[in-house]
Amino acid sequence: MNKKKKSIQWMAGVALMAGIVILLANTPLGMIQLPIIKATTVHIPVILGAIIFGPLAGGILGGIFGICSMISNTYAPTLLSFAFSPFLAADLLGAVKALWIAVGCRILIGVVAGWLWIGLKKARVNSWVALPICGFVGSITNTILVMGSIYVLLAAEYAAAKNVGITAVFGLVMGTVAASGIPEAIAAAILVTVIGKALLASKYVNLNGEKGIQT
Repeated sequence: MNKKKKSIQWMAGVALMAGIVILLANTPLGMIQLPIIKATTVHIPVILGAIIFGPLAGGILGGIFGICSMISNTYAPTLLSFAFSPFLAADLLGAVKALWIAVGCRILIGVVAGWLWIGLKKARVNSWVALPICGFVGSITNTILVMGSIYVLLAAEYAAAKNVGITAVFGLVMGTVAASGIPEAIAAAILVTVIGKALLASKYVNLNGEKGIQT
């Protein structure tokens, strides 16, 4: 496959995944109803895109996810939207913090998942093992970075929004990670495995001319 053809294929594939990210981010399809909570699925195409097209594509798709989140929190604000929209921040520093949480953390979903897949592929890990690992780690990266950044950067604002003392913020953050982040990561591991396995079994050839991890 020549360089130009690979470049066109890469751009078309990333554009398709970007469309799926935007669709999920703006419809109820972006949420899965679990027994107790709703788990987001918007990061699934980010992780899959990182696996198929590489860390750069994953970063781009994560950035699109973050921009969608920023727009949604700006035009339909909730109690904690100040943490995800620079336009709702009290000052410039708050805007930078919100931009990092909304977009920067989401970019790293794809970057981490993409490089993890490359590492597992080089180690010749079976795809039935590598796919759920990438799905779980990619999802939990989102939760840990977002909630960790809120705790480190916006603890006082978070406490005020929740009407609790600042000493209670750590417990609330860890509660969110346990109650939401872990189920989301498990759901991501399953979905990335099922969908990723189907994609890797197709006739698609990645940019390195390989078929992915050997099964």
